[in-house]
Amino acid sequence: MKFDAKKILEHGVEEVIEKSHLEKALQSGKKLIIKFGIDPTSPDLHLGHAVPLRKLRQFQDAGHLAVLVIGDFTATIGDPSGRSEERKPLSQKEVKNNLKKYLALAGKILKIKNCRIFYNSSWFKKAGVEKILELSRASSLQQTLKRADFQERISLGNDISMLELWYPLFQGYDSVMVKADVEIGGTDQKFNLLMGRRVQRHFGISEQDVLMLPLLEGTDGVRKMSKSYKNYIALDESAENMFAKIMSVPDALVKKYFLLLTDIPEAGFSTLSPLEQKKKLAFEIVSFLHTSKKALSAQNMFEKRVQKKETVDAPVARALQGESWVDFLVRGKYAKSKSDAKRLVDGGGVDFDGVRVEKASETISQSGSAKIGKHTFVKIKIS
Repeated sequence: MKFDAKKILEHGVEEVIEKSHLEKALQSGKKLIIKFGIDPTSPDLHLGHAVPLRKLRQFQDAGHLAVLVIGDFTATIGDPSGRSEERKPLSQKEVKNNLKKYLALAGKILKIKNCRIFYNSSWFKKAGVEKILELSRASSLQQTLKRADFQERISLGNDISMLELWYPLFQGYDSVMVKADVEIGGTDQKFNLLMGRRVQRHFGISEQDVLMLPLLEGTDGVRKMSKSYKNYIALDESAENMFAKIMSVPDALVKKYFLLLTDIPEAGFSTLSPLEQKKKLAFEIVSFLHTSKKALSAQNMFEKRVQKKETVDAPVARALQGESWVDFLVRGKYAKSKSDAKRLVDGGGVDFDGVRVEKASETISQSGSAKIGKHTFVKIKIS
């Protein structure tokens, strides 16, 4: 594939450190090691993760080695970046469960067979006390406490755990172990990414260049996309749900979504109406993560259900006679658990024949049409 340094270094990029050094490295013809790390703090990857994964794919297409570091060790600590309070610690069992789908989901964007995959528990569990103590010498307490999110916590009187102080060092040590030439991350990761350079220098390794990308706001249009905020679009959403959720993105974010999630230039959508811009955006993203055939089907479904207010093509879901909504939602996989189903109903997320379902314990006594969440429509038939 034709090498495009400008696209790699500028398209959808917020900041590069050191840009001139990286430009020369790219022009040298050397095969660079490009690192992206991700902690499995939840079972899903979403469009927010797709932004750095797409950039990693650009490097990969240019002939460089994509390295994906799965932070199964660092996930048990929790990245403090952008946090006003300490993350809830995750057990090893929770982490193991969360990462089950990660490679399959990342493979929707990366050429995963050509990636080098590492789990950072593989070196931290073998490091030993001496190596950890040596790592502690790579930075000082004063340097670590300078980070803005720690300063904000201190001003609010919120605690900072000792483990959180260690987190940037651990992430930096990942760069030592994979010998990263470049590390990709969001703008909220700047402190951690620069710490990687410091840790590499401490261990006598050439410092990585850093490429930072903007954070992608979620469907609420305000906060960064996150499962915690329930404003995310998962990479394994059905084509229909993905299309509909993208259509719900605020108009003000459409240009940013085009920039960070597609290769379509502004001239390719700027003359369209806001509605047609969103359709083009949704079609492009769904085509990439599914197929163009599924994207077209999802668009037709959206236009019928939402624009034309039709539900004639809604799939049929079987309910048992006398079955409660909570049991139906879990059995049909519209909710992951009974508590999740109850929250969905209590939050007004389920309508039956145009009437809101008030209690999850209510039974389904007749056939009819249901709207589950914002985007899922089904025809319920009693078995």
